[in-house]
Amino acid sequence: MSTASIIDMGNRSSSVQETLGRFTQLFNSLCAGDMAGLSSVYSDNVRFTDPFSSVEGIDELTEYFAGAYANVISCGFDFGEPVISGENVCIPWVMHLQHRRIRKGKPVKVDGISQLAIRNGHVAFHRDYFDAGQLLYENLPVMGGVIRWIRNQAG
Repeated sequence: MSTASIIDMGNRSSSVQETLGRFTQLFNSLCAGDMAGLSSVYSDNVRFTDPFSSVEGIDELTEYFAGAYANVISCGFDFGEPVISGENVCIPWVMHLQHRRIRKGKPVKVDGISQLAIRNGHVAFHRDYFDAGQLLYENLPVMGGVIRWIRNQAG
């Protein structure tokens, strides 16, 4: 029995499962510039937060993602088993990113988890938790080496 099965506290309604399927599919297609797909997954009044920003509404979310993905060469996600409680979902992921301005386009791997609230077949709340240092600061010239050294010394 998987851990997710043990801690799954609610029934997995087909609406939540379908929305989660659209969510994971969307995030593996955004690099292709498919921002129009956001409205099929997110509600009009969605609230989104990650370590860099907080936005409200589908228009602000679309603008935020368009900017975030502007210099992306490739981006893909390996999603883990979700933990579902009613209409609330936590899903772990590993992002594989190539970005023109991060490590000169070399691949970067970032571990994270998304907390979602699904209402009426759409994501109404989305919060991403990840180490901003793993994504950005460790991959900057000079500063990245210092941060990696500090991390290695601490652990």
